[in-house]
Amino acid sequence: MATKPRSSASGRKAKVRAADQLELPMGRPIAGSKPEASKPPAPKLPAPGAAPKAAPPPPEPVAPAMEAAEAAPEGAPRKGKGGRLDATALGRLQREISVSEFFTKNRHLLGFDNPRKALLTAVKEAVDNSLDACEDAGLLPEIWVEIAQLAEDRFRMAVQDNGPGIVRNQIGNVFGKLLYGSKFHRRRMARGQQGIGISAAGLYAQLTTGKPMRIVTKPAPKKPAHEVVMQIDMRKNAPQIVSDKETEVPWTTGTRVEMELEAKYQRGARSVDEYVAETSIANPHATIHYVAPDGEKREYERTTKELPPSPQEIKPHPRGVELGLLLKMLQSTKSRNVAGFLKAEFSRVSPRVAAELCKLAGVAPETKPRRVTPEESEKLFRAMNSDQVKIMAPAGASVVPIGESLVERSLRARVPAEFYTAVTRSPAVYRGNPFIIEVGLAFGGQLPMDQPIQLYRYANRVPLLYQQSACAITEAVSDVDWKGYGLQQTRGQIPVGPGVLFVHMASVWVPFTSESKEAVAGYPEIEKEIRLGLQEVGRRLQGFVNKRAHIAYEAHRRSLFDRYIPEVASAVASLTKVSKKELAEQLAKIAKKTTAKADEAPVANGRVSAAVRELATKGAPPAEDAKGTKAKGLFGEQA
Repeated sequence: MATKPRSSASGRKAKVRAADQLELPMGRPIAGSKPEASKPPAPKLPAPGAAPKAAPPPPEPVAPAMEAAEAAPEGAPRKGKGGRLDATALGRLQREISVSEFFTKNRHLLGFDNPRKALLTAVKEAVDNSLDACEDAGLLPEIWVEIAQLAEDRFRMAVQDNGPGIVRNQIGNVFGKLLYGSKFHRRRMARGQQGIGISAAGLYAQLTTGKPMRIVTKPAPKKPAHEVVMQIDMRKNAPQIVSDKETEVPWTTGTRVEMELEAKYQRGARSVDEYVAETSIANPHATIHYVAPDGEKREYERTTKELPPSPQEIKPHPRGVELGLLLKMLQSTKSRNVAGFLKAEFSRVSPRVAAELCKLAGVAPETKPRRVTPEESEKLFRAMNSDQVKIMAPAGASVVPIGESLVERSLRARVPAEFYTAVTRSPAVYRGNPFIIEVGLAFGGQLPMDQPIQLYRYANRVPLLYQQSACAITEAVSDVDWKGYGLQQTRGQIPVGPGVLFVHMASVWVPFTSESKEAVAGYPEIEKEIRLGLQEVGRRLQGFVNKRAHIAYEAHRRSLFDRYIPEVASAVASLTKVSKKELAEQLAKIAKKTTAKADEAPVANGRVSAAVRELATKGAPPAEDAKGTKAKGLFGEQA
């Protein structure tokens, strides 16, 4: 059966439908142009004596979709049939997204997801910057944190330090541009990493109150300070200076930042009060003056006058370097051959190690780095992460731990306990980044017995107060079998007991789970080091509990002897001619000598605390001394 040809009318309709999907021809109005007036303009009269002009030809019919496109408002995308956008219209919608715009809509990623947390995050970012600045300048930090309540949900936050100050031409970039800083590209330990924090706090304050930030900084003792009031241009991710003037301040050097923000203040866990207190533990060299919104003042004096050593910048370690980074380094290096590249671009790579890596990868040491093929690059990558070549652990100079003695001293100053200990692990590496784990423990004393141990988590001396369940530190604590050390524990949970557990990770790059820096990612190398540190403090706790249990047992034995010695002396004196008084004195001397351990008084007010006594009764039998022999009584071995 022959196919019936289409009519000319149907062909015109098909052309109109196709025109709906095509761009308008040159010279015709396009989408986004101003709509024409509904009434046509009045005809122009010909000049006197002039020949009349011929009437213009009638306009060609325009498809309804084209008329709608011509009448669309300026800047609107043109729609095709059924209101759909064509490729051209979609292309006009594409534009670059500013970093500030992104975080404006996703401020929860930076820790500003609720008013209470927003106040804590703003204070934390400002304090972190102050501590880093003071340490980089070689100054013992002294920081003032002031929070004033202006309305029910509005607060003014101010943080001031005695640091080196900020030069005038950098004030706008430091406080008014996200992803701008001096720490991102340096492989050394620092609190800040991405150059987001303090700018994000100012951006949140601007969004919630409309008020700009106020920065006062003095970089030199003999020069006036600069007072800058500024906002952030969210579209350009750039500072907008509202005012800039010189002013006089009573400080020698330092910086003060103020901002008004919508927030909520509440005492207790995960509050600004807790953050300041925990910050003083991990930074024993700093003095912090804190004024709460209700006017209460707290002083956290430094417990040492020694600054921590300045961390040194290092090169990446071969272990854990990713393939993509290795490819980039091969193309950008200035070394003339692969052997020289390995020695120059990585730490802990000697000429011998470089030769072994090239041999294992099957790459000639004299090959130019830029001529290394992708297949050879992958072989070199696998050789660098292989155990067949022994490479020294990364140098610890880039990571500065707090130190066992200072951790223990800080816990003694802040936590009312009975037993204190601290462990600093040797440097380890994950993904080519060196890190050090520190664990401290305060136990007994006045701490609650029937609650889970308080866990203080830190990363580069900064307290981590949120997302505890998502943190690798919490996971490692829960994985340790604390029952073997005398504590109660439900499977997979934090142990219960009168203690404070301090865990600190120091690294050139802490792997946080998000930009808000609230939890450490669970790399196996990190969890392993945390677990080993926890087990070490657990063994020390077990030794302490056993010792205190033995003291408690000997004290109990002495009390029994003291109770029955008079009766024994009286009975013996009645049967013999021995003086009752002299016999009682001799028996008392023997009892005191036999139970001499009872004179080793524990720390808590000269007696064993209830917490330690309870744990001691659950541990090893106290009738055995440290050598494992049964304790002897006055008249031989006791059962």
